Amino acid sequence: MTLPGPCWDIMETVQPAASPPVLCSVLAVRRHSCEVTLDLGIGLFFWREVRPRRERSRAAGHIVPVSEIVSVEEAEIDEKHYGMQWKHMCKPHAFTACRPKHLLVYINPYGGKKKGRQIYEKKVAPLFSLASITTDVIVTEYANHARDNLYEVNLDKYDGIVCVGGDGMFSEVLHGLIGRVQKDTGVDHNNPKIPLSPCYMRIGIIPAGSTDCVCFATVGISDPVTSALHIILGDSQPLDVSSVHDRKTFLKYTVSLLGYGFYGDVVKGSEKNRWLGPARYDFSGFKTFLSHRYYEGTVSFQPAKWAVGSPKDKVCCTSGCYICRQSSNQLREQQRAETCGLQNNEQEENWKTVKGKFMAVNAAVMSCACPRSPKGLSPAAHLADGTADLILVRKCSRLNFLRHLIRHTKSNSDQFDFPFVDVYRIKTFQFTPKHSEENDTESTDSANIGKKNFTQICTDHPSCGCSQVNSVWNCDGETLEQTAIEMRVHCELVRLFARGIEDSHKEDDENPSRV
Repeated sequence: MTLPGPCWDIMETVQPAASPPVLCSVLAVRRHSCEVTLDLGIGLFFWREVRPRRERSRAAGHIVPVSEIVSVEEAEIDEKHYGMQWKHMCKPHAFTACRPKHLLVYINPYGGKKKGRQIYEKKVAPLFSLASITTDVIVTEYANHARDNLYEVNLDKYDGIVCVGGDGMFSEVLHGLIGRVQKDTGVDHNNPKIPLSPCYMRIGIIPAGSTDCVCFATVGISDPVTSALHIILGDSQPLDVSSVHDRKTFLKYTVSLLGYGFYGDVVKGSEKNRWLGPARYDFSGFKTFLSHRYYEGTVSFQPAKWAVGSPKDKVCCTSGCYICRQSSNQLREQQRAETCGLQNNEQEENWKTVKGKFMAVNAAVMSCACPRSPKGLSPAAHLADGTADLILVRKCSRLNFLRHLIRHTKSNSDQFDFPFVDVYRIKTFQFTPKHSEENDTESTDSANIGKKNFTQICTDHPSCGCSQVNSVWNCDGETLEQTAIEMRVHCELVRLFARGIEDSHKEDDENPSRV
């Protein structure tokens, strides 16, 4: 947006006695002196004329949300207004709008429909140029190119990182940035119980992939121009990240879906048919549904007792989400209390265990919404509350499983309203497949040494061909072969150039930008 007036000239004044978030001064707007207030507490920037002209004596002031200010520029002026000398304002009375000036951009030319470079050059780069944002662009040449580069590049000269591609490209940048920060701060990410150092450099996503789930779930639409505008405005959205470990070995980070069983089999089958493009997911999903496999194992988890809300409350995460804010605050209070010894550490307590035969074991860190599933895998999952929604789909008939899947695509249906589906809001969980439990028993039982392991045989559905011992994990659209894993949520570990999904149900007169 364009602020009224060709320039904003700042007069040095004494800051009045006020709370720290408020800054008051006098600015020149179209050669008229205006009393201006910047209130960071409520995120508003408003002004009114000091000596209004007669025809405007009863006119109201002007209000603009801080989030809508694109940039602040200074200008020279030699004139005097009402006997006051204008000059540059010096610290500590100056304020700075947090907008990016120099960005590091990674482009995946092979993702999705292979139009990443074209999308950036035609739709995004011109907008960055108009906003006076300079960029260093790297077109990736091989898998994990961006991740490896982030371990070496000098990040101090950048205000943010932009990835142009799909969820796989975002995952590369995510792993590179988090890994770099942990390396610089001396944190061993192989230990699942050690808190990770937060990453304050923001990541922007320009969608150019097959699903663009992360972009859709954090912005509300997969549109390159919309995402570019969020970057230009300097929006900041905290995001939870989950780490996945195999005992004392770090495996992956995930921000959307960690799925075993059905969704693991779908992504594994799709890798064999990459030549089909985005249609490979439909083809693999159909084949996986027909196979109707189930997998036996044990799920242990810790409920997120501090969290506000539940997976079934139908309260979706929106911009400025109060559930995220309250839950994250309560989590920090709990962690401080545990550190000070005021309450018992829950690391070894309050574990719940579920054993059974599962069609799917899913952990959703966000809603996982996408154009094909507008509500997502867990519609009430939140972006920054420090939790994940654990969804257990037990063995059921093919028809019932189909009914469960279809409800993901409808906006007025509850996909959890089945007796074979359980959902929990958690902070960490562990999964052990049955064959791993048997191997552990054999290794400690001398009477069973040398016992052979046979593949699982589905006696209930002999025609379905269920001869697989294990599935694989679908970790944000990529396969993870290790089956016995532990997942732990890290609250607000990274930040995106986004503001969350806007609440379309709010009345227009609730808009704080209205006068």
